[in-house]
Formats: sequence, structure tokens, C-alpha cells
Amino acid sequence: MTNRIHRAGPLIGSHVPVSGGLARTSVPHALSVGAEAIQVFVSNPRGWAPPTADPVGDTAFRASSAAAGLAVVIHAPYLINLGSPDEATARRSRDSLDATLRRGAQIGAQAVVVHAGSKLIGRPDWPWERAMDQVREAISGLLRAHDGTGAPRLLIEPTAGGGGALASDLASTAAYLDAVGEPGLGVCIDTCHLHASGHDLSSPSLFAAALREFDRLIGADRLGAMHINDSRDPPGSKRDRHASLAEGTGTIGTEAFGALFAHGLRAGVPLMTESPDADHAADIAILKQLRAGRLDRRQVREP
Repeated sequence: MTNRIHRAGPLIGSHVPVSGGLARTSVPHALSVGAEAIQVFVSNPRGWAPPTADPVGDTAFRASSAAAGLAVVIHAPYLINLGSPDEATARRSRDSLDATLRRGAQIGAQAVVVHAGSKLIGRPDWPWERAMDQVREAISGLLRAHDGTGAPRLLIEPTAGGGGALASDLASTAAYLDAVGEPGLGVCIDTCHLHASGHDLSSPSLFAAALREFDRLIGADRLGAMHINDSRDPPGSKRDRHASLAEGTGTIGTEAFGALFAHGLRAGVPLMTESPDADHAADIAILKQLRAGRLDRRQVREP
């Protein structure tokens, strides 16, 4: 079965389950919910254990995802913090991201998303500048090591802004990229994080203004993927609490996401919801309706 993909604009999909194997679980789930792009974990997202290669499974996954027309993105483990002042955490973070990039090449992923990290509150001896020196050294070394290996593009995901975040709003994300100094390094914007960091996305015009600000400060070519999540909390809350679009209770609001498609995002950019599995089909359907310019409000559940 081949997925019918809207090639003229961004691709719409979701984070998908992988329990039972990538080919056996993630691709059938993607097809069942109408996904055009998927995000997967390739190791325990809350642990340091490296991902395990599976040559037979990888061949099956690459064939089935290609047959389905799916763009594939990997989310690196949450524990990774390249800016940590703790030497063991920083070393484990580099090793984990290195292994994730290698795994991405093995399964044919187009991108690996990793959180921007934090400098940790309460460490006056570890300011943003010192943390970013360490981040720059780690990222530049990894990009050199994986150059020419078929590794996916590395995308930095800014966080919601709490806990000494190294990058959260658009200005700090631009400063992060400038400090790293790698032109090929991309960005994955999470709409909940962006809203919580202080960019009010709660109307089409405000959302469009934030997208224009991204292009101005960071550059449209840096946008490698987006996580499409509504937010349970208001703009500037610094709280990372996702809400699904279908749920209808978020503080961004479903209609505001239409700005994504009016803005003219680059064709092929994956837009992936991170809502619970049960909401994937509904959220993807809503995004496809917004892309087509005909939102059916009946897809949104009454609060």
C-alpha cells in the first residue's frame, strides 16, 4: 500500500510506536492514521543504553517505509544534554547522540532531533557562554565524524524555557546556532515549546508573525522539522505540557495552525504531532484539512 503524499507542501505525520519492531509496528501504525512522515525512538528515550543494530529489521523497515512514502525522523534520548557541567553526563550525551546518528544512517532517517539542553540553574561558574563552548565542541566534532557517512541531518529542538534552557524562544535559538557556527545544523520547532517560551501563537496572525520572525532571525532553510502540539498553558508559561489538536482544549487553538500552510513552508518538511497514539488519526486529519483550506470543526472534540 503506497501512501498518497501531498508533495507540494510540508508532510503531515506523527510520532509512532515502535514496540515490536520498526517495520512491524511503526509503518502499519503510520498507514492506519494517514501519516506521511513519522518520528521514532531507536533506543530507550529515558536511558543511556545505545541503540541496537538490527540488519534484517532495518532492511524490512527501509523497504516498507519507502513503499509507504514515509519521511523518517528519529528523536534522540531525552537525557542528552551537551551543555551539562557534569563531565559524565556530557560524555554520555556525546556518545548517545553519536550512536543515534549512526542508527539513523542504518534505517534511512532524514533527520535526528535532539533537545538543545540546559546550563543548569544554581551554577554561577557555568554560564551560558561556557556551556555553549562545550556544545559547539561536541556538535562540531560529531558533524565532522559523520560527514560523508550518510548520517541524517542534525536538528536542534528548543525547549519551553524552564530550567536554564540554552535555547527556547527564537532569539535564544538564533544565538545558539550562531555560537555553534555550523551552517548545516538545523532546527526542529515544537509549537507548544515556542508558545510556552513567550511567542503567542493563539491566532493565525500571531502564528504567522512568529513564522516570519523565525525566517528573519534563523532562516527558513534551517527548519528541518516541526512538532505540532497545542499547549495546555498560556504563552510565556515556560511549561512543556502538550495538548492534541483534536482535544480542543489548548491555548493555541486549532485554527491558528492554518498559518503553517499559508506561510509557504518548504516542501517536504515533516510536521509531526506528538499527541497520544489514540489521537494521531484525528490530529493528522485536522492538519490535512488545514493544508487543504477546509477545516471541519466536527473533527475537534468539544471541551
